[in-house]
Amino acid sequence: MQLIGIWAVIAATIGPIQNLTGWNLSAYLWPGYDPISQTISDLAADDSPVKWVQTSFFILGATLTLIAAWSAKAFALPGRITLFLAGLSSYGVAYFAVPDIKSNTPEHLFFATAAFILFSAWPLFAMRFDKRYHWSIRPPGAIGATLVMTLVTLIFLLTWLDPERTFTGLAQRAIVVMQVIWLSAAIWMQFLHQRKVATATI
Repeated sequence: MQLIGIWAVIAATIGPIQNLTGWNLSAYLWPGYDPISQTISDLAADDSPVKWVQTSFFILGATLTLIAAWSAKAFALPGRITLFLAGLSSYGVAYFAVPDIKSNTPEHLFFATAAFILFSAWPLFAMRFDKRYHWSIRPPGAIGATLVMTLVTLIFLLTWLDPERTFTGLAQRAIVVMQVIWLSAAIWMQFLHQRKVATATI
């Protein structure tokens, strides 16, 4: 059985904390910002007063994703590659920032869409069938998580493309929280499961 490495556990622990801290701190430092209608990318826009605050959290999150992809060897290799590509896409989101809160660019749209799709799809590609692995990365958890996150991602992307959008920020935060929490939970559950298995075989 392949194992979850300690670096993946560290990344999984820091990930949700830095993610929530990033956009909440940035929003707090920007009076007038509306988290219900405005996206997280707006916080890192070129004309944003908190551009480098949010951008630094984007970079940190992308780096933690790469660490998880490298160290979470319990995930099947295609899933780890999917996570690695998601991390690279997150760097793209940070580098190709939107010019202002009212516009977008093809580059930013590409990398943001890729990141959301990849973060939703990784459980399916990371799936294991051996019963020695935790249920979260076997078919019940992997397929269920992918279906739910893909559905919510599609809802967000449709609102993002709607010029009359009023709750895009809320929809985005819902899928981001879901993706970050599930990745961290899957890593932690498998890590604890493998320790339990190891103890039982002693």
